[in-house]
Amino acid sequence: MTTFQDIFKSSFLENITSVSVVDMAISLVLSFCLGLFIFLVYKKTFNGVMYSSSFGVTLIALTMITTVVILAVTSNVVLSLGMVGALSIVRFRTAIKEPLDIAFLFWSIAVGIVLAAGMIPLAVIGSVIIGVTLLLFVNRKTHVHPYIAVIRCTTQEAEQKAKALLEQKVERCVVKSKTVSADSIELDLEVRLKEDDTSFVNALTRIPGVQSAVLVSYNGDYMG
Repeated sequence: MTTFQDIFKSSFLENITSVSVVDMAISLVLSFCLGLFIFLVYKKTFNGVMYSSSFGVTLIALTMITTVVILAVTSNVVLSLGMVGALSIVRFRTAIKEPLDIAFLFWSIAVGIVLAAGMIPLAVIGSVIIGVTLLLFVNRKTHVHPYIAVIRCTTQEAEQKAKALLEQKVERCVVKSKTVSADSIELDLEVRLKEDDTSFVNALTRIPGVQSAVLVSYNGDYMG
């Protein structure tokens, strides 16, 4: 016979104590601290065109959310199976513009998983090593940063003179594309500067037949 106490007995209420409050507090505080560290490293090493503060905050939130999810999964085997099924139908449509952003996303997820698994030294020491590595290599300054030179000419003779001048003034000059129309020739060339000097762009515009010369920085990934 069902008693009054049996009515209030449920697996849902029993799961309240499956994860202790102390474990939750320690995991969430550590995930916030490490997520904040990841955010600061991201902010320090960002070299893209437009900085997104919302992405940095997302790294902190993602670390904490992953910690909460893994804590729940490790405390209940049945819940882990349901979680796998639920996450399998989720689709993310946000495009990742910078390749390095993928590393930060995986870093945040990995830290959340490791913390929830109780491997605190691995999460802390690993994050410090990864952060130092990124700070050393991403912020390394070099004078061979790639540029794209866009030159518009009216004659083939002006094109040859412009290319000859570039080959003298820069360390590397490679034609990426060439567009020819009835009254103009447009060249897109990848150049690597010998020094941090862009005065050759002014010299290009003084060549007879050169209509314009533009020098733009790019990340080395040429699409075309």
